[in-house]
Amino acid sequence: MEQDQTAPTGAPATTETKEFSAEVGRLLDLVVNALYSEREIFLRELVANAADAVDRRRFLGLTDPALALPADAGVIITPDKNARQITISDDGLGMTRDELVANLGTIARSGTRAFGETVQDAKPEERPSLIGQFGVGFYSAFMVSERVEVISRRAGSDEAWSWRSAGRGSFDVSPAERATPGTDIILHIKADADEFLEPMRLQTIIRKWADHISVPIKLVRDGKAEAANEGTALWRKPKAEVTPAEYEDFYRHLGHFFDKPWATLHWRAEGALEYSALLFVPEQPPFDPVEGERTSKVRLHVRRMFITDEAELLPPWLRFVQGVVDTEDLPLNVSREMLQTTPVMARIRKAVQNRVLTELKSKAKAEAKAETAPIAAEDEDAPAADPVTDGYIRFWESFGTILKEGLWEDAGARADIAPLLRFHSSTEDGWTSLADYVARMKPDQTAIYFLAGETIEQLRHAPVLEGYRARGFEVLLMTDSIDAFWPERMGSFEDKPLRNARQALADLGDAAEVPEALKPLIDAMTAALADEIAEVQPAAHLSESPVMLVSGTEGADLHMQKLLRRAGRPAWGGKPHLTINPRHPWIEALAALAAKGEPVEDEARLLLDLARVQEGEGPVDPSAFIRRVVGAITAGRTTR
Repeated sequence: MEQDQTAPTGAPATTETKEFSAEVGRLLDLVVNALYSEREIFLRELVANAADAVDRRRFLGLTDPALALPADAGVIITPDKNARQITISDDGLGMTRDELVANLGTIARSGTRAFGETVQDAKPEERPSLIGQFGVGFYSAFMVSERVEVISRRAGSDEAWSWRSAGRGSFDVSPAERATPGTDIILHIKADADEFLEPMRLQTIIRKWADHISVPIKLVRDGKAEAANEGTALWRKPKAEVTPAEYEDFYRHLGHFFDKPWATLHWRAEGALEYSALLFVPEQPPFDPVEGERTSKVRLHVRRMFITDEAELLPPWLRFVQGVVDTEDLPLNVSREMLQTTPVMARIRKAVQNRVLTELKSKAKAEAKAETAPIAAEDEDAPAADPVTDGYIRFWESFGTILKEGLWEDAGARADIAPLLRFHSSTEDGWTSLADYVARMKPDQTAIYFLAGETIEQLRHAPVLEGYRARGFEVLLMTDSIDAFWPERMGSFEDKPLRNARQALADLGDAAEVPEALKPLIDAMTAALADEIAEVQPAAHLSESPVMLVSGTEGADLHMQKLLRRAGRPAWGGKPHLTINPRHPWIEALAALAAKGEPVEDEARLLLDLARVQEGEGPVDPSAFIRRVVGAITAGRTTR
């Protein structure tokens, strides 16, 4: 062996210098600069290794009393600003000289993985929770350290050994002293990593990444070791052992929420896919002064250790769900690419999505049954229903808009989302479902009609509803921006097509024929408005309003065109059609004027502006609109 030329002054004569058994320069560069995107990850990895060592000793101590853990076993982190060191100590299994060389001298060799292979036949309740799998996590220490020293003593042995390296192609191994079994990792911190010498910074990192691992972690601050992690992974406990207060506390701790969870989902999957999940549906949307990200923030843990909240465990249209998914089937240092491509993640995502949808369907069905159940005699001893936490409508009013995004972007989920939808209606009070709508359809009705707009009040008075009311057809009223888009993608429900009420007027009967007396007016209005409308035509479906704008049967309807213009997008669909009510007194009066050859251009433009107002649009020229209104009233033409 070559004598170590970079060994610290005073190193024992028996120090051996060994070369790493892989291209350490290239691989360490990969670990430090590419594998991890945040430098603070080093503490997560080293704490995970220490926790594994404690779990391994606990497991082996079940059958070998000589390896039994001390009662206060755990991990202690000691920052030392003056020495520019951080020491991470554990009471775990420790390593022999050969294990130090094998486990730390070979990049991508994992003692944890090797140990895991030896316990495959152990009973599930006896298996330790092993976090590391790839054997590269230890080398993340070099992101913040110019030199790393490991002192370890194997449980059951009196010998301790030291491993030292600056991460430049070689490492030293020499005898050392340690009073008890376990391992100390001493990091000599780089000049640009001073932040990690601050106890408060270390506490924040532990809380973020390792708050719920079962091994106690202590942080030395002002000479005193204080508890640094909560140590209880609530999602790992049996559901029967968790109280409602514990769920609520964890929910508030999870996202700093101030409300109560509307629904709590807690389950464990075992078999081919193993994971635990604790998810919450809030009772109300969080305050968000600007539009937030359209991504799920459910936290991914691996064996209790936090990995990321950007694993997209749920699709964007379920992003309101909060919580934790903790799996046994991923390595601790899972990469972003692996999160996107591994079949394990795909199966977990599908399973978690299905569970959330099942819960929402159950809540929706329970409320529907409650609404139709007979009212029982009042029972003073019965607990009162809580409309905040029990009512599905409360959920729908908070998150229905987001849920409907799935109808637009997720074809595979539409059948599951459709029963969860709720709408206002032109004929019913409150909210209604698609299934209830279909049950009320008239015998001669073949489609589900909907109308999208700005407000429910505006839609209830929309002229387009006049013809549907006359036929006794119910129309669903929708006011979310997404409502202008998703029905076309969904297409139908229970074999009944969804049809836009503005574009389905032909379903109400034959179009009105143009009476001879009306032709001069139609010709005059068409000429006056040729630049703004496609044509003027009589409307058989109008009974109260004098006029109405309608879109063509192809392309975007008027409401969608308005939304597209607001978003700076091209609004396809062509010019609108202006329909007039031949039986309205104002139209009759204008028809008489046109028949005499008198000009009706001002009235034509006034009617067009009124039709725009009915659609929630303002007049193109407000001043001219006011002059025309005043002129029409003065002339008395609106009452002729």
